[in-house]
Amino acid sequence: MSSTQALRPVERSVQDQLAANGVRFTGGRRAVLGVLQVADGPRSAAELQQALAGDVPVSSLYRTLTILEDCGIVVPHHGLRGVTRYELAEWIRGHHHHLVCTNCGAVDDIELDEDTEEGLSKLVAAVAENAGLTPEGHTLEIEGRCRRC
Repeated sequence: MSSTQALRPVERSVQDQLAANGVRFTGGRRAVLGVLQVADGPRSAAELQQALAGDVPVSSLYRTLTILEDCGIVVPHHGLRGVTRYELAEWIRGHHHHLVCTNCGAVDDIELDEDTEEGLSKLVAAVAENAGLTPEGHTLEIEGRCRRC
């Protein structure tokens, strides 16, 4: 099955989400979605631009990211050195966490096994309860030096 065929259900869901917000699903938005769909972690605008190989002008890329964020399709992660990286929202990508390299800034997705995720959820609930917060979700970012560095 080609990657285009694999993206079709996601594209339909994204198109519906955009339409619910009165926004069209343009070729540029479709291209950004495609790059984020196959990425192994959040990507900066510069990384997206490189992956798009100039198919989407830089000014359009930033507008597209803002629109996709406003519509709940992408989520920004404000990381090291002030670099914002974007990834597909959890309702598209699934629940996961991140490994962040403090040296090169790379961000990789990781999924925890069921038992570890359950333990983390219990810890989140306990911390939230202690602070008087009703938790609605969580993310975990583990910082360190990646094996490439």
